[in-house]
Amino acid sequence: MMNVLLVDDEPWVLEGLRTMVDWNRLGFQVCGEAINSNDAFQQIQEHQPELVITDINMPEISGLELIEKSNRLLPHPPKFVVLSGYDDFQYALTAMQQRVVEYLLKPIDDEEIETLLLKLAEQIREETASKKLEANRQLFAVNHVINRLILGEYSSSLAEQASLSMNLTGGQQMLCMIIETAHDLVDFGPWGMSFFPLNLVFPFQDSAGRCGFIVLGEMISDEQLFEITQSLLTDLRARTGGSGVIAISNRDTGIESIRGLYLQSVEVRRIRRNQQKQGIFYYRDIHRIEQPNFPKMKFKQLIESVESGNFRGIESNVACIFEPWFNSLPDMEMVRVSVSDLELKICKLLTEMNGDPAEFMRQVQVDYEGQDERDEVRTLKGYVHSLCLLGAAKLEALREENEHNTIFQVIQYVDQEFRNKLQLRELATKFHMNSAYLGQLFKQYTGKPFNEYLNEKRIEEAKRLLKRTQTKISKVALQVGYPNADYFNNKFKQYTGVLPSVYRGVTENGQQ
Repeated sequence: MMNVLLVDDEPWVLEGLRTMVDWNRLGFQVCGEAINSNDAFQQIQEHQPELVITDINMPEISGLELIEKSNRLLPHPPKFVVLSGYDDFQYALTAMQQRVVEYLLKPIDDEEIETLLLKLAEQIREETASKKLEANRQLFAVNHVINRLILGEYSSSLAEQASLSMNLTGGQQMLCMIIETAHDLVDFGPWGMSFFPLNLVFPFQDSAGRCGFIVLGEMISDEQLFEITQSLLTDLRARTGGSGVIAISNRDTGIESIRGLYLQSVEVRRIRRNQQKQGIFYYRDIHRIEQPNFPKMKFKQLIESVESGNFRGIESNVACIFEPWFNSLPDMEMVRVSVSDLELKICKLLTEMNGDPAEFMRQVQVDYEGQDERDEVRTLKGYVHSLCLLGAAKLEALREENEHNTIFQVIQYVDQEFRNKLQLRELATKFHMNSAYLGQLFKQYTGKPFNEYLNEKRIEEAKRLLKRTQTKISKVALQVGYPNADYFNNKFKQYTGVLPSVYRGVTENGQQ
């Protein structure tokens, strides 16, 4: 049934509308009546009717003003039919400008309003079906992107795709929730989203069938989150007739944090499931004691072996990391975080060598689907072993391919040496090229002239130093390749719009 709200300042008109029309037969039910526009607007917000039939001439606020206010302030305003006792063309014109569906004269003709309601009912059904289809498409797109991210895939194009599908504008704060119940959740996405403010939550279902949400946390306090999850759990138990677990990660910022947040919530769920506990649980409440002998240095040596193509070193370091854990109980969350960090570092190396990290991770995942379910140390050791061997092989192949690509070597050299004095002519001499031709190739491969590329690298490094250190601005200028502080100030403002001192002040205030 579709809801209709009746609005008229004359009670006898409201009674007539209510009784003269067989609303149920036409697919409607009267959800409320109002004798003025203020009351009507409140009821529209409360009941969210699909249709409002309103008189034009009412005290204080007219029917047309009610329509204008609804269209301006409500995210999903209803359709409107206006009634008037005057055949006034100006009223009709204004009504059409407010996108009113129909303009009817009093007294109302039974057949005329019934014909109109049948037509409107069909229009509303079609629009509702279309909106539902579009919403499902959007949910599918978001689910696809989130699953790629939680499986460890990451690239600039995927980050851009995630930003578009989730309507993100920057480094928003996020958290992840995993919901587990003994029964399947029908319409899980729309159901869960209804508990949160609009556009702040994105549902997904992972490859293991777990249902979860990525929540934009900046607009939701811890107290609000607690209230929302309590309501969600209560409704979940009522829907499924049983118990449930809601596992909640910490908060972090940026699309690149989604995988780590997901792993946190999965870890909470795993621990509480093993303890056979039900309810709402937070990652921050998991008691962790860092093992004094956790092989952080071995993980560092392992990535160095991958980067250098030292296959013997890979074998040795993987064995040194995992074999001591075969007869002990390691901190699996720490292991997972270290493995995730290993994945990210290998992907970063591939990106620097013009490789395809997304394709690489797809290849790695082929033989290890459901990675996050791997609680056995031996299985995890096999995954890391394959990850590193494949990564080293890919890097070696890319290195051979890039050895003959001089411009790549030039760009790599600039990326490493931008803090020092660099000139295009000297680079051309160093790499045995004509300076004009090198300048053309450099712009072709980077999309920017040499000096612009160099300045952007230096300014980005300056921004990092200003944000993370208290180094004097004059020293920052020297560290990024500008011996003249005034010249640095001018360049920094040219690229960022503000002076370095202002930028540091803004970032410091933002971190407080």
